[in-house]
Amino acid sequence: MQVMVVDMRKEPISGPYLVRMGGWTLERYLAEAPESARWEYVRGEVVMHSPATAEHQDLVRFLLRLLDGYCEAQGWGKVLMGPAAVQVLPEVVREPDLFVLPPEAAEQAQGVPIRARPALIIEVVSPATRSMDLGEKAQEYGQGGVDEYGVVDAERREVVVHRRGGSGWEVERVSRGRLVSAAVPGFWLEVEWLWARPLPPAEACLRRIRGEEGP
Repeated sequence: MQVMVVDMRKEPISGPYLVRMGGWTLERYLAEAPESARWEYVRGEVVMHSPATAEHQDLVRFLLRLLDGYCEAQGWGKVLMGPAAVQVLPEVVREPDLFVLPPEAAEQAQGVPIRARPALIIEVVSPATRSMDLGEKAQEYGQGGVDEYGVVDAERREVVVHRRGGSGWEVERVSRGRLVSAAVPGFWLEVEWLWARPLPPAEACLRRIRGEEGP
């Protein structure tokens, strides 16, 4: 299915947007959602995202290189990125920017949607998604049993980290210093790396994470 989002003048919208269309079923979503665009399914609605900016994709790619390089070297789990779709609840299919499946779930990463439970999900905020990333998605990922959920907000220069606690999410806002993952054993990063422009070389950062260079 091809959909064009236009304004009142019927001109294509160039700025960030989020469109929700009701009246869908999960079966229709799985049959018709395009592979080339980011569509999600949430309780009878399809959620369409505007195209990502270059800055957004740079940050997602940087984090992907760190996580994928680390997990591959450790032989731990499987790292995937959107538009791979993961079914976090029976009536909710999301396409996170990045997610990591633990080793026991990695072999379940087959077909559409992926029905394995991620250990870690990361969303990189855009102006159109901030409230959804911090509210709606945080609630869904918590209900879906995700161990750790990070929201990277480059505009506000903070990472909002949700970690599973005894009574739900424990939330921490981190702007600087070392951020250690509770879900991926041994993985960490310096939060300041995320705000640097240009971003630092991923391979050099990865060597530090793996302990191949000094602190």
